[in-house]
Amino acid sequence: MQKIEKTLEQWREMLDPEQYQVCRLAGTERPFTGKYNTVKAAGIYHCICCDAPLFDAKTKFDSGCGWPSFYEPIGEQAMVELRDTTHGMIRTEVRCAQCDAHLGHVFPDGPPPTGLRYCINSVCLQLVTPEGERI
Repeated sequence: MQKIEKTLEQWREMLDPEQYQVCRLAGTERPFTGKYNTVKAAGIYHCICCDAPLFDAKTKFDSGCGWPSFYEPIGEQAMVELRDTTHGMIRTEVRCAQCDAHLGHVFPDGPPPTGLRYCINSVCLQLVTPEGERI
């Protein structure tokens, strides 16, 4: 996988303000407001910044947390995990391995088979249906 590197200014030019704030500055969208929170369509969720595949919709579940939740990434190399100690908490941040976009966090309270909950901001994602439609 080829690593994508751009300046913050280049990212700012290609993303809308909310995408830039979340993906490049590690912000978060408000819970229950993201467009993919309740979507149940089939397909593959891609990174909004670089189009790398991140999650199969088959692994999405309703965690009730207010953000799209998945129990497993599409592959081991899809994302990287980093220790996050902001906001007085110790969490595991997940970033796109290809472009380093902040996606959200992973928690050890998900369903089988992994027991993980990847809590991901909708603005970081683009759902591509099996027919190739981008929702």
